[in-house]
Amino acid sequence: MKKNNFPLTGISSVALHAAGQDNSEYAHITPIYASSTFTFDTAEEGAARFAGADKTKIYSRWGNPTFTAAEKTIAALEAFGLKAENGEPLKLKALLHSSGQAAMTTLFLSNLKAGDTVLSHYSLYGGTYELLHKVLADAGIHVVIADIRNLNVLEQAIKQHPTIKLIHIETPANPTINCIDIEAVTIIAKQKNILVSVDNTFATPYLQQPFKYGVDFVFHSTTKFLNGHGTAIGGVLLGKDNEHMQTKVWKWHALLGGNSNAFDAFLLSNGLKTLELRMDRHCSNAMKVAEYLNQHSKIEKVNYVGLTSHPDHATAKKQMKQFGSLMSFEINGGIEAGKKFINALQLCTSATSLGTVDTLISHPASTSHMSVAKEEREKFGITDGLIRLSVGIETIEDIIADFEQALKGL
Repeated sequence: MKKNNFPLTGISSVALHAAGQDNSEYAHITPIYASSTFTFDTAEEGAARFAGADKTKIYSRWGNPTFTAAEKTIAALEAFGLKAENGEPLKLKALLHSSGQAAMTTLFLSNLKAGDTVLSHYSLYGGTYELLHKVLADAGIHVVIADIRNLNVLEQAIKQHPTIKLIHIETPANPTINCIDIEAVTIIAKQKNILVSVDNTFATPYLQQPFKYGVDFVFHSTTKFLNGHGTAIGGVLLGKDNEHMQTKVWKWHALLGGNSNAFDAFLLSNGLKTLELRMDRHCSNAMKVAEYLNQHSKIEKVNYVGLTSHPDHATAKKQMKQFGSLMSFEINGGIEAGKKFINALQLCTSATSLGTVDTLISHPASTSHMSVAKEEREKFGITDGLIRLSVGIETIEDIIADFEQALKGL
């Protein structure tokens, strides 16, 4: 099989070629290896594979060549253009999971134990919030939530809770689109030997590379922008300590049983090929939609980091290449006006997910964050009237026209 050592200088080239064509049948696209297990020519070969670091061809709960293609591509995208502390190109290890929740569970349980504390911030994805407060808390892992955009608050939290072992950041955050300064948080964390993980789902490695700022782990719900087409569920966890990822983290991943499957991994790999093209259009459309909503008389508030009025605009500008596809907003008239608006849309799709090529709109208080207590939601800025919007790649004039006709009826 031909090995491609050609130096890739653009992220689209990396998305297309980083995984190579490592398959014995010379298939152009990595095949769907729909096999639960893999054979050994000899007993010695089986023992060698079990003893080795590469678990790709043993048992599909442990690894699978179709998973590997997606893992290699995502690792290459997150590491693109970055250097390790020794000056060599950064090498990351990625582990593909059956869902974002599975990858998040591996992240937390492989790095925290009873008595440890995890620090995070306001306005988290509802599933992350519940995992922290209902699963980790029951396992004896303490959870502290604070507005760590304020570095004085961050330092005070670390001082008050000496058992903090991990700071988990979601930036931009769901659904208020708050941004955390990755570099500033990481500098403070490293002074105390605290690990840092970043949920990079909303930004993708095309718009934001947290490893550039020294973080330890990056997480994605691959269901969203990395797949891009709403065809498969998945999650990925990446780490820069390859030995740790291939031993302890991999062990938790394998024992928890959160492995992906070959078909979803195949769909993910194909979605990744158009990441740059899609994200450029997502971002361009989102900026125009945000500007349109921001000047509309029936819109009370728009949360989009591309707007200079957003309190975290400077942070987003510092660490993001563009401002992404996600925003949230409130309509004058509150929750009833919001429902009427959503029901009047004809082009845009009402759905709870995000990051697909079509424009998706949802009501977080009754969907993704319904399990978060109202007083907690409102503390985070997730009001009953808040609407979340994932702007797609449709013709921008059609998106705005749909919004215009829906708002006209309010």
